[in-house]
Amino acid sequence: MSATRRIPEFQKYQISFAGHIRDPKSNERPKGVSSRRMTVYNELLFNNIFNLVSPCFPVAQSVLGPDKWKTLIREFLSSHRCRTPYFRQLPEEFLQFMQQRESNADEPDFLNYLLHYEWVELALELSNKSFDAGDLNKDGDLRDGRPALAPVHMLLAYPYPVHRIGKDYQPTAAQREETCLLVFRDNGDAVRFILLNPVSARLVALIESGELTGNQAVEQAVSELGHPEPAAAIEGGHAIIENLRHEEAILGTFVADRAPSPSATGTISE
Repeated sequence: MSATRRIPEFQKYQISFAGHIRDPKSNERPKGVSSRRMTVYNELLFNNIFNLVSPCFPVAQSVLGPDKWKTLIREFLSSHRCRTPYFRQLPEEFLQFMQQRESNADEPDFLNYLLHYEWVELALELSNKSFDAGDLNKDGDLRDGRPALAPVHMLLAYPYPVHRIGKDYQPTAAQREETCLLVFRDNGDAVRFILLNPVSARLVALIESGELTGNQAVEQAVSELGHPEPAAAIEGGHAIIENLRHEEAILGTFVADRAPSPSATGTISE
């Protein structure tokens, strides 16, 4: 039977030191370090984490207020174990922490949806997805060809109107409202948001695979809708696709013999 591994004293000290920095109220200050010096370490690390995470979530901060926001950042620092070494990915780690923890009764029901909505912009800014030049026909026919959504995009669905939430508008659970958004990075690398109705969202979802022509996607969407005037609905569907090209959410069509590159897609719903 192997002997129990003993932790070296210097590692015990490191664990104690790190534990106190993470949560000074619950972990004693390590011996041999003055209170004044330890306070400097505590404040330095907390402020660094706070300043790296907070800019991504300005609306959530305004909704919760500074005291509750600082409490959440402290809880994140003390209990979450980050898996990334990159500073710019800390907001995503914070989002994961919030989605995994049990929410408090005094926190709004929409909070995690709002946090996700605010994080999406950073996620798309950091994405390195792109199409090869030979993948696309920028002037392609959107009816007979397969429309190509911007390679960096997300099609999102939330049970709250997250784009309207702020300090002066905070919906209750009784005021839920299904909200669909297409978020994409345009040709100028700006991240943009388009509010969709359920029909437009379904059409975008059909286009997203890159396997259907514009005609096929519109006809399937209209068939699912059961519209009493299908011819008018079909023309409306094509107008939606053309507008998406105008907004640079659609970049053209895929060339016939090439499969579409994978896109940055995602949804958040219950």
